[in-house]
Amino acid sequence: MRILLLALAIGLGYLLTWPVPVTPIAYEPREAPGFVGDYAENNALDAADLIHLPDGAIGPEDLAVMPDGTIYATDLAGVLYDISGAEPVEVDRLGGRPLGLAAGPDGALYVADSYKGLMRWTGPGTLELLVDEVEGAPVVHANQVAVARDGTVYFSDSTTRFDPEQHGGTKPASVLTIWEQSNTGYVARRLPDGTVERLAGGFVYTNGIALSPDEDFLLINETGKAKMHRLWLNGPRAGEREVLMHNLPGYPDNLEAQGDGTYWLAFASPRVPAEALMPYPLLRKIVWRLGPKLRPAPIRRGMMIQIDGEGRVLRNLQDPDGRLGITTGGKVVAEHLYVMTLDSPWFARMPVSALPDLQ
Repeated sequence: MRILLLALAIGLGYLLTWPVPVTPIAYEPREAPGFVGDYAENNALDAADLIHLPDGAIGPEDLAVMPDGTIYATDLAGVLYDISGAEPVEVDRLGGRPLGLAAGPDGALYVADSYKGLMRWTGPGTLELLVDEVEGAPVVHANQVAVARDGTVYFSDSTTRFDPEQHGGTKPASVLTIWEQSNTGYVARRLPDGTVERLAGGFVYTNGIALSPDEDFLLINETGKAKMHRLWLNGPRAGEREVLMHNLPGYPDNLEAQGDGTYWLAFASPRVPAEALMPYPLLRKIVWRLGPKLRPAPIRRGMMIQIDGEGRVLRNLQDPDGRLGITTGGKVVAEHLYVMTLDSPWFARMPVSALPDLQ
């Protein structure tokens, strides 16, 4: 009996006091809307073909369309591919863990590298670091990037709390941040003269960003609170920030401007049942101590929506069976919609003719 009591005491002590990397903050999320209405379940992404990366590579997170029509993507190991043709072709090895990609007006490829910061690439062997600190603090988790016509580069830093290189990658770092609900994410920009300034902060895992066609506002995905914000950049409302979409059915990842005033938003996962524990910081610490199998994790259920600049849902494409894996972004290029993924060995490509009608 003494041994049993001792074991119970040790177990209880472990669950209550063992150090963990998260310091949870109490948060009461609204009940997720589920897959109804604008988000009604469908199988539209079944029409997409899976395009495998070569040599077993995984993780084509984002894509960029260059002025000459070349489409670039990267993988988990930092390999850069031209995915314009039938099969991906290796172009260069960038290293790090590139996430967001965007073409600049100078013909360069801009890269948000979650390990290094904001980068610029103009051809094999030319990768250069542009930004690795903002206001004297290091860029910890660069995520997505958008480039204005004058060369101003906007980028998101998801969290200053959890460095993905030190915590096993971008997915573990995102789970840590969202489970903790620390709001250290922000958006910054690099001006053409090289000046770097922070624009807006206080986000729980800042993720996808996209400029409006007139570049008068920036859309910002806040993954950890299932929201999208709109930050006005110029005009009478310059500097104002508002919630454009709230209580989304999943955790928003990348955001791609289509160029016609609409945007593609990908959900990395539906909202998880573990959100019920968000008001209880102590319980969230205990769950973390119980080990990886019981910790919250993304649910593989693909979903993308097309929206306008007011947040109205125009199209809703889903993959309920999780065939694509964790969807992270996408965009229509020529006659195909490209759908990118976090840790699958493929991205998807589907004919525009197979898209559902606009709502």
